[in-house]
Amino acid sequence: MSGSRELILTRIRAAVAGAPDVEITRAYRTTRDLPGAVELFAERVADYRAVVHVVAEEEVTATITAALAGRGAVRVVVPAGLPPEWTPPEPVTDDPSLSAAELDAVDGVITGCAVAIAETGTIVLDAGPGQGRRALTLVPDYHLCVVRADQIVADVPDAVGRLDPARPLTWISGPSATSDIELNRVEGVHGPRVLEVIVVR
Repeated sequence: MSGSRELILTRIRAAVAGAPDVEITRAYRTTRDLPGAVELFAERVADYRAVVHVVAEEEVTATITAALAGRGAVRVVVPAGLPPEWTPPEPVTDDPSLSAAELDAVDGVITGCAVAIAETGTIVLDAGPGQGRRALTLVPDYHLCVVRADQIVADVPDAVGRLDPARPLTWISGPSATSDIELNRVEGVHGPRVLEVIVVR
């Protein structure tokens, strides 16, 4: 296989030998204003069967409390750096790191995010403060995510412009779901079956 590869590459190099360098213009759009981005994001997230709340800053703590109570979630993992006002009374910490079995046994996880995309209803985590490592949001069956309005961007190029590609990125578009060739939907295969999002205006 490697011999064939080298043969092809040798032919390509010979064909372009002496060709002038071509300057490639990369004038990609990386930012865009989108009026109503918060509303569009909430609508798109809900389309993915996530539970969505759009609230004012002063309502966040009460909404988190009500969301956890509604799920009967008592043992909730809280990553380092989560704002204290978002933290439930008896949080489960990830220090030392919880095993997969321990994460599977909790009632859920609550996190913030790095950025959210209005056009696609996608939440991006980068393991920053208040987000934790990837396993925290992939193993528990319930994920409660708080998204601030200033973290919501118009579309993917805007999000990519804000993210560090060297960080571990997790892109979440609704609860984990997959379907087979007969389009039978199965949820919770690759992550939580339930995603609840609190959008803070």
